[in-house]
Amino acid sequence: MAGRVALVTGSGSGVGRAIALQLARAGAEVWVNDLAGERADDAVSEIKSEGLLARPVVADVCDRAAVERMVNETGPVDILVNNAGIPAEGIVIKPFVDTGPAEWDPLIRLNLAAVLGVTRAYLPGMIERSWGRILTIVSDAGRRGERNQAVYGAAKAAAMGFARGLAAEVGRQGVTVNCIALGTMRTGLLAKHLEASPELAGRLARPYPVGRIGEVTDPAPLAVMLCSDAAEWITGQVYPVDGGYAPAL
Repeated sequence: MAGRVALVTGSGSGVGRAIALQLARAGAEVWVNDLAGERADDAVSEIKSEGLLARPVVADVCDRAAVERMVNETGPVDILVNNAGIPAEGIVIKPFVDTGPAEWDPLIRLNLAAVLGVTRAYLPGMIERSWGRILTIVSDAGRRGERNQAVYGAAKAAAMGFARGLAAEVGRQGVTVNCIALGTMRTGLLAKHLEASPELAGRLARPYPVGRIGEVTDPAPLAVMLCSDAAEWITGQVYPVDGGYAPAL
């Protein structure tokens, strides 16, 4: 990936940070986007500590004006990873009938509207150069459905539909569009709960044939491959990285 420029949204921590690091290790220059400057700077410091190329770019991807400023700062990119997916308000896990627009709107803004907005902002440059890789991180909640996560799952399912439709539009212009669907990951608030309650990890791992929940580093190897030249003939696909959970349902 030498000479390629990548942007990973929401990559100050968690899965996005692991993907950003692996892209840099593969030779890309990586823009680390996050809503919090401290997280972005910390991730960039980790990448640079290995002698790799990375820069922070702080922006709220749900804010169209902020996205425009981000594009002006980064310039064109070859690789876009739409990773940001957990709003500042968090994901409320409860029956749909007990929720309302206050819970729905942040999930839809970040997991669908922001994906559309950021992709639209960077896609013209990819088309102009006849090369691009767009990867969106989605969820088994969107592939198969999860109780008490109906709106989150709906937003992720919509992002998958967008990826498939866009792939059909831009394939002949050298741009591929794919998704990685995650199962339960040891990240964010869940990671803190697992530290406080080790037995919780065992309970959460029961549905997974491999016997554990996901670590933030698990999706990164596939992400790097899908963003590489080797993935030229792979587009419009959704790949589960979920320990075998979805096929076991």
